[in-house]
Amino acid sequence: MTTPGQSGGAPTGDSHYLVGLDLRGRKVVLVGGGSVVSRRLGTLAAAGADIHVVAVETTPTVESFPGITVSTRPYRHGDLEGAWYALACTDDPEVNAAVVAEAEERHIFCVRADDADHGSAATPATVHHDQLTVGVLASGDHRRSARIRAEIADALLDGSLGTPSRGTHPAGVALVGGGPGDADLITVRGRRLLAAADVVVADRLAPPALLAELAPWVQVIDAAKVPYGRAMKQEAINAALVEHAQAGKFVVRLKGGDPYVYGRGFEEVVACVQAGVPVTVVPGVSSPIAAPAAAGIPVTHRGVTHEVVIVSGHIPPDHPDSLVDWSALGRLRGTIVLMMAVERLEVFAEALMAGGRDASTPVAVIENGSMPGQRRITSDLRSVGDDARAAGVRPPAIVVIGEVAAFDALTGSLGRVPS
Repeated sequence: MTTPGQSGGAPTGDSHYLVGLDLRGRKVVLVGGGSVVSRRLGTLAAAGADIHVVAVETTPTVESFPGITVSTRPYRHGDLEGAWYALACTDDPEVNAAVVAEAEERHIFCVRADDADHGSAATPATVHHDQLTVGVLASGDHRRSARIRAEIADALLDGSLGTPSRGTHPAGVALVGGGPGDADLITVRGRRLLAAADVVVADRLAPPALLAELAPWVQVIDAAKVPYGRAMKQEAINAALVEHAQAGKFVVRLKGGDPYVYGRGFEEVVACVQAGVPVTVVPGVSSPIAAPAAAGIPVTHRGVTHEVVIVSGHIPPDHPDSLVDWSALGRLRGTIVLMMAVERLEVFAEALMAGGRDASTPVAVIENGSMPGQRRITSDLRSVGDDARAAGVRPPAIVVIGEVAAFDALTGSLGRVPS
């Protein structure tokens, strides 16, 4: 889809040829490690690309993005060897120009983020809906293409073909649960508020593909908290929400899962209320329920379990700050779902067995639930620590303990059902 533009000179929207690229297994190189790259990673990963990032410095989100290759160093001529597609996304025009020049030499289409007219490709404003992808180019007018894209997205969501009424501009802060990772699992309300944002404060586990749909002028603040690594302090996140909202901007705090399930969302609500900033909470599909479902596991099943307990594994059972009664959990017969537990899986398994849980209890570990890189490791309570380590399981991962962990709706298997 294009809009009218002038002919001649540098490429414009009407001189681009829109095409869908099959990037499955093909090398794509992104030079730069900032917010522009963060926005592109989700859609490239969803397309199955073999992603390589070259950057002197990366954001926590880029650094921890699953399944990509990151080279933390300056760009060098030759980095595009073997690539099918390239993106020059640094804040240094000379580096971006050099990337484009190498791409020209190698006949590789290349997007130049800081000067679209001097790249050989342009990234359209896109929207994905029900196996439909719509791209909009507007002769370099990014605001117009983003606006049209947003209107198309609204029309697709509400089922109409015309432009829906957009209402008044929201005020204050919205805490939006983005769901377990797949961009399609955000709520309709959450997606609409995100499309209206001036500032997005994004969690590491927020669906990355949603960032790619933001208008180019939207400020994205990386509030990632990498397990046992780099993290933006909660106080700084609270301050950013209040500061930007008080400056008259509409702020969306985009989180993975649900804001109130181990997301510290209520702390952010309190900070906004105390500062006199209007705040609304949009619930999200929570990963301790959704990730098992995506892997074929129901957390409840008739005649098998009447309880589901969701437990945080961010501190070990013997830690003085632990609020969990692990002995009581060990005596339960139902489903236990552990979050943030990968690094200490053996410790939690031992605590449950010490409390009385059978060592042969089925356990499933779901890594990157609902995302393209999702995988499931099935074990039992006695062996899950060793099995997860051997498989190289890394966060984000959800651990399901109980008879339902042996079920698999994707194959129709009921595992072992107690008599």
